[in-house]
Amino acid sequence: MGGAVREAGGSYLFDNGSAHAAGQHRCLAAWLDPISVGRLRAGGVGPGMRCLDVGAGAGSVAVWLAEQVAPGGSVVATDLAPLPVPSRSGLAVRQHDVVRDPLPEEAFDLVHVRLVLSHLPEREGVLARLFAALRPGGVLHLLEFDAEYAPVLTVPDERARELYERYQRAKLRAFRARGSHQGWGRECAGALVRAGFVEVEAEARIDTLAPGTPQLEMQLHNTWHLREALLREGLAEDELAELRGLFGDLRFRACSNVVYAVRGRRP
Repeated sequence: MGGAVREAGGSYLFDNGSAHAAGQHRCLAAWLDPISVGRLRAGGVGPGMRCLDVGAGAGSVAVWLAEQVAPGGSVVATDLAPLPVPSRSGLAVRQHDVVRDPLPEEAFDLVHVRLVLSHLPEREGVLARLFAALRPGGVLHLLEFDAEYAPVLTVPDERARELYERYQRAKLRAFRARGSHQGWGRECAGALVRAGFVEVEAEARIDTLAPGTPQLEMQLHNTWHLREALLREGLAEDELAELRGLFGDLRFRACSNVVYAVRGRRP
């Protein structure tokens, strides 16, 4: 995802300090980096540009950006709890809370934000701050999920279908309890328009969750990474173990969340 996501009370639902964080970031990079990089490349990235990557996580996109803007460019990669990021010329990693900490105004040619704003109750205010951080003509690249869309395609039996659907509902409740809007992906293009961006473009993509894919492996990591939240929302330990077995069953298929890649320019 981005990186750590704020939870009520100041702790984190997705914690970069968790033993499961590295696996989560690896799965997200394998799934989403081709989408992010494709959109960034199509939007125009080149030497000398100044870039901001918000919620950089393990830094795969930030590293790619630093390679594209060299020589002469720079990338600032921020996160609430920064992870080690491979060193590149012009790349700086900073601990930063995009809700509360200041951002320089008219400082960046490009801002990239992936799977961050949907988790923030202050998302519209943050969009305004990102708008102000862009130079006139600068571009915001946003990638978000509609996680309310996740239908099952094939299952070994009806018990497995019911369990997977309960798991999805439990995740949504856990996120909503912390101010997250898991359907915001389908609304974020409109949010960019309201924030003053022009030439707003949106692209939607759906993949298949199947054993051996990073999309489904991420769900496996979620049963561990979100274990406490899922237990609070009514799932039992034996049901989480059953889900882990289901995710290795070749008879299981489901649709991924809808991935929305949205781009807008500051006039």
